[in-house]
Amino acid sequence: MRITIPTARILAALLADPGADRYGLELMQVTGLASGSLYPILHRLQEAGWVEARWEEIDPAEQGRPARRFYRLTADGAVDARRALAELHAGTSVPGKPALGLS
Repeated sequence: MRITIPTARILAALLADPGADRYGLELMQVTGLASGSLYPILHRLQEAGWVEARWEEIDPAEQGRPARRFYRLTADGAVDARRALAELHAGTSVPGKPALGLS
């Protein structure tokens, strides 16, 4: 999988707590990405088997909001994401400075 800066931001956000369910708006706030960038990347990560998604099981009328779609790294996805970010970091780091703000 090709790891772009936006993809790396999403992976880093998901790796912050790999077992946690994260929803789109939360990921947009953490990564600074717009929905038009975020959701296509999440879809590609799902197709690659790195991320799984599920709909929140709520009654929208009772909660007063629509159900959220949650995203989480798969076990293999977490391993692959760590490896990809480490390779990206190693290939872009400058001595004394964090690579791409991902450290």
